[in-house]
Amino acid sequence: MKVGDLIKLGFENLWQTKLRSILTILGVVIGIGALSSMISFGSGIQKNITDAFESNDLFTSMYITPTKISLSDIENPSVENVRNLLDRPKQPLNDSILNLLRELDHVAIAYPEIIIPVHLRKDGMETEARIQVLPSAVQQFKPYNDLLAGRFYQHDSVRGMVVSWNYLNELGLVVDDGSGKISLSKQDSVEGKRIVGPEEVLGMEIEIVSASLDVSGVMSNPMQLMGDTKQAFKEKVIPLPVIGILKKPGPFSPGSYKGGCLLPPQTAESIPRLNFSSVWDLLGKGKQEGKYSSIYVRVDDIREVEKIRKKVEDMGLNVFSISDQISEIKRGFLIMDSILGALGTVALLIAALGIINTMIMSIIERRREIGIMKSIGGSEANIRMIFFVEAGAIGLIGAIFGLILGWIFTKIANFVMNRFILGDDQPVVDLFYFPMWLIVGAIIFSLLISLLAGLYPAARAARTDPIKALRHD
Repeated sequence: MKVGDLIKLGFENLWQTKLRSILTILGVVIGIGALSSMISFGSGIQKNITDAFESNDLFTSMYITPTKISLSDIENPSVENVRNLLDRPKQPLNDSILNLLRELDHVAIAYPEIIIPVHLRKDGMETEARIQVLPSAVQQFKPYNDLLAGRFYQHDSVRGMVVSWNYLNELGLVVDDGSGKISLSKQDSVEGKRIVGPEEVLGMEIEIVSASLDVSGVMSNPMQLMGDTKQAFKEKVIPLPVIGILKKPGPFSPGSYKGGCLLPPQTAESIPRLNFSSVWDLLGKGKQEGKYSSIYVRVDDIREVEKIRKKVEDMGLNVFSISDQISEIKRGFLIMDSILGALGTVALLIAALGIINTMIMSIIERRREIGIMKSIGGSEANIRMIFFVEAGAIGLIGAIFGLILGWIFTKIANFVMNRFILGDDQPVVDLFYFPMWLIVGAIIFSLLISLLAGLYPAARAARTDPIKALRHD
């Protein structure tokens, strides 16, 4: 028999037992639907996180520090470990080091990381904040080249600030981002928050409240630190206008900026601060003039990250980069996808048992038909092919409709998650992702499982004795 005739005969046999075939296919549909939706969820989470990192160029970012702190230093914070940490040789991060880093090939920008803890105050509302001092040159890089409103400061002496959406929200200013999802809850109304347009915020002055240690006062009266500590600090209020607003971060945002309030270097010099701004300052033996706690470096090509890292380490410095963790991140996603895929495969294996049952029942009912085909010259290979076609048809049809079912389910689940779990104030996120490899892989996997399920029934049918089959009632 020709292959075309065998395929036609296989489909006709399925059509003759429509109800049984539909129920068997339905099992495959549910299995493939469960498998594809679970894997698409894992793929969607991976895509959202990876895209968020790439959109902020975090894979090309590097952080230079004077010395390395291992995980054991954090897990075992004994007095001896801390003493050893303080005694480790450190390469001071000063302007000379900064200039050397800037001169390296493929270094797009390098600047010291300066964080100033402050309070922001506006119309009686106040919030804790962290000022990040950034040079104006960062405006050409992500995410600072795409603000919600306004613009980044054009030079390092501009008297103004770029503020995050979240900080403005904490000050009672809920900025309309144009998404149509901004609204006020009852609690927001009680707290005095109001929805404002971006143009209303731009140019508005916000007070920066900062403090520094009154060294002269403490030296004259050291007991101040043991009593009312407020007297040991000097507070200064500096009003600055808002010239730009950072976009509202999404649920998968990695926190691309360490401070929600950005200031140019020369403007930040007028803000008093404590003598430390990060853990590196606390671990140092006293911050000396012209030294930095850490330096941020951005490379212009991800392929050059390892080369830059080697050069920096040869300078006696420690380097941390998100790209170092790519293998760990991928391993974590692989484990998650494997678990989700295993759960979906269980449903498909149950469907495979249904295919075996359907095929065996078909053999029992069609023993005379099989006997006739073998008596007129049909080979065992032909008989096996007929049953393989039937099993393959069940797998193919089930895979196609299973993918459709999985896609519909993911759309419903995505709507529910965005509407009721993430909340109205969050931007819409597609939590599921159907790449082409998932679609093709699901079809191939379904065919493979179906053919394996049809292996035993096909072999059993091929071994049928034609004489006994023709005697069968």
